[in-house]
Amino acid sequence: MSNHADLMVIGAGPGGYACAFRAADLGRKVVMVDPRATLGGVCLNEGCIPSKALLHAAEVIREAHEMTDDWGIAFAKPKIDLDKLRAKKDGVVGSLTGGLTGLAKRRKVQTITGTATFKDDKTIDIDGADWTFDQVVIAVGSAPVQLPGWPDDERIWDSTAALELREVPKDLVIVGGGIIGLEMATVYSALGANVTVVELADQIAPGADHEAVKILHAALEQHDVTIHTETKVSAVKAGKTKITLTCEGAFTGELSGGAVIQSVGRRSNGPKVTPENAGIEIDDRGIIPVDTACRTNVAGVFAIGDVTGNPMLAHRATHQGHVAAEVASGHAAALDTTLIPSVAYTNPELAWVGLTQAQAKADGVKHKTASFPWAASGRNLASGGGDGLTKLVYCPDTHRLLGATLIGASAGELLAECTLAIEMGATLEDIALSVHAHPTVSETVGFAAERALGTLTDL
Repeated sequence: MSNHADLMVIGAGPGGYACAFRAADLGRKVVMVDPRATLGGVCLNEGCIPSKALLHAAEVIREAHEMTDDWGIAFAKPKIDLDKLRAKKDGVVGSLTGGLTGLAKRRKVQTITGTATFKDDKTIDIDGADWTFDQVVIAVGSAPVQLPGWPDDERIWDSTAALELREVPKDLVIVGGGIIGLEMATVYSALGANVTVVELADQIAPGADHEAVKILHAALEQHDVTIHTETKVSAVKAGKTKITLTCEGAFTGELSGGAVIQSVGRRSNGPKVTPENAGIEIDDRGIIPVDTACRTNVAGVFAIGDVTGNPMLAHRATHQGHVAAEVASGHAAALDTTLIPSVAYTNPELAWVGLTQAQAKADGVKHKTASFPWAASGRNLASGGGDGLTKLVYCPDTHRLLGATLIGASAGELLAECTLAIEMGATLEDIALSVHAHPTVSETVGFAAERALGTLTDL
């Protein structure tokens, strides 16, 4: 049969292509379908990668400014050519998506541009053509949540539109102070916009360690970002020259901007593939339940990534993709962990993994904490770094590490040591007695462990 796949993968994002490539490496004949003309999904095309390109530009602008102010090395005020900046961002994206196309061809993964929906548990429709399959993996990701009752106006952006870099408005309001909202605040404030963030929760980056978030909050305010927490938007009016938001709560009043970014979370795309036609269970939030092997309730049907629920992060989807490919190919595999690291690529970066102090307390987990301030890190200060913190949560009886939060320059790069330590059941002694190179900010992880053990000599 011509339109038949040994293994069909619906979705070509970080989970989908990882699954397809791994399955092909295991000898499977794989067909991968996605509506986009390029591979990579939201992450590569309109999410993680383009945002990081813009965040890099924002970082350079800020460092040049700080050099002029603090280091006696003067640079002229940057001239921002939006067309060139946009082209550079798009070039980075094109390089990576083009690379994926090459990887797919090398593995003989057949790629189809189209929209897939289930007809039954062995057939999908791709733009009017029936395809049958032996096994299928649903990896269709998620989309930004659209707030109900808002006017349809091109000046109201979601995260995808914000990354298109259409313009830099004089005044920009961002509704939602989670990771995406804060990264957009970092970018647009560096490019010259007056940015205001409105967050419903009592802190930005909800769920992250409160002590670390205070440092980020202060840094953003130093970058002229105005933040209103415990505030909700009760009305929106699209005027001729600006969008006006009426706010209630800790801040009561009106906020106006030439553009507004909605950044209040993401919703599973699960319903878009009509899983009910195949008898696949799906809840009212669009989440498809799976076990640790990424199996749905229907034999031969797997689901990975954002459609399986939180945390909706690319690296979780990638690992699930490998698991699904291996299980579908007869191997024993599972993603049996809740240890998924989170990073906000703000300035400074905020990164955490495992339990925060507040989570440990709420869950009744016996714990203690130890921290090391980056103000005492020679490498941080010598590199122009500002305030920062490394904070460890550990079991006082076994000294095993339970969680870690870091805030500071490149904190996301340092998180891997803590993630590995928790996965391997490392103790404070394991961390403290591991020699960390000097001078590096990675020393702060070892110093925090030494502080917990009472052996620290650097404070």
